[in-house]
Amino acid sequence: MLNNLIEANNCILCKKPRCQNNCPIDTPIPEIIKLYKENKIEEAGKILFENNPLSVICSIVCPHENQCSGNCIKGLKGEPVSFNKIEYEISRKYLESVSTKKIKSNGIKVAIVGSGPAGITVALELCRRGYDVTIFEKNEKIGGILTYGIPDFRLPKSNIELLEKYLKAVGVSIKINSMIGPVVTLNKLFEDGYKAIFIGTGVWNPKRLNIKGETFGHVHYAIDYLRTPNSYDLGDNVIVIGAGNVAMDAARSAKYYGSKNVSIYYRRDVCDMTATKHEISEAQDEGVHFETFKSPVEVVDGGIIFEDTKKIENLDGSSSLVPVEDSKKFYPCDTVLIAISQVPRNTIVINNKGLDVKQGGLLITNEFGQTTRDGVFACGDVTNGARTVIEAVVDSKKVCDSMDKYLQQFLGN
Repeated sequence: MLNNLIEANNCILCKKPRCQNNCPIDTPIPEIIKLYKENKIEEAGKILFENNPLSVICSIVCPHENQCSGNCIKGLKGEPVSFNKIEYEISRKYLESVSTKKIKSNGIKVAIVGSGPAGITVALELCRRGYDVTIFEKNEKIGGILTYGIPDFRLPKSNIELLEKYLKAVGVSIKINSMIGPVVTLNKLFEDGYKAIFIGTGVWNPKRLNIKGETFGHVHYAIDYLRTPNSYDLGDNVIVIGAGNVAMDAARSAKYYGSKNVSIYYRRDVCDMTATKHEISEAQDEGVHFETFKSPVEVVDGGIIFEDTKKIENLDGSSSLVPVEDSKKFYPCDTVLIAISQVPRNTIVINNKGLDVKQGGLLITNEFGQTTRDGVFACGDVTNGARTVIEAVVDSKKVCDSMDKYLQQFLGN
């Protein structure tokens, strides 16, 4: 693409690249840009893919403002180099054109429970090392949050389809509509010959507001809505409660599917929002309205009651949020979408002894991704709570090393 070549030519190929140093997975950005300028797309794609199997995804959904572009030296006096656009072009072309063949298996079976960012990364990494990998996905499509949590207009699903095609080509088996826990247990997997199990099931249970009226018919949880947004009739006036990327995605989806007036309500200020600046800006550009310092009190027929909040300075220099007296007010709307984070589903834990959890239902693991049950590993959102895709990839690569070391005992037996 001409625009991407212009971006590449703007890069000064720093000897001490701040962009690379602030990339969580240490993408060799100057090297990739140099190869791109030399039209060595396949070579660049191979480097990107081997370093980060989800490069094509991260090039879209990573918080680039805090990583590569946000630390570009060019950005100090002008516009930073948009490496993510170059990365996407290279990664996409690589997956579309790379010649793949089935990797020879060493006969050691490994089960991957969940096919989100962590599951896909572990499956690819272990398959590369010769293990016989099977993914168990409870839905009809792989991808987890990539498929069922990020709108298609932000992350085209064709990218996940390319990854699925690659997974199958190299020999990874994928069982869709296969939930592990209530019927097929971890014990059953071990009995059938799997020598290790990786759990990467994400966080899919929405957190409640715990206010009166939350179960009313015009109230939905954003993470549920994002699974099939075209199935919902939200009406013209929608209020989204939350401040993260899920809230932004829900608000933007509501606008995309026809709601005329969509507002995000948050108990703090815009600068306190956990969503990326890019996501906030995109939502504002698409007509989403922001109401800050509003805390939900009660859902009622035809809308919701909020009260105003304000920040106060404490003696120690910190700040606290307190309600404003006599500020409760009714706000009419057709639909309320709640987006205040998620926690893991406990299906696997309840039905499988030996897996310990910490507060919030997150799986307990050590620094190597080992759970409290021998042979069972985990990482990603199911152990850390909702985080970024790139963080899941980084953690997954570390866990792969740990699983590989554990599985060595079965080789030659």
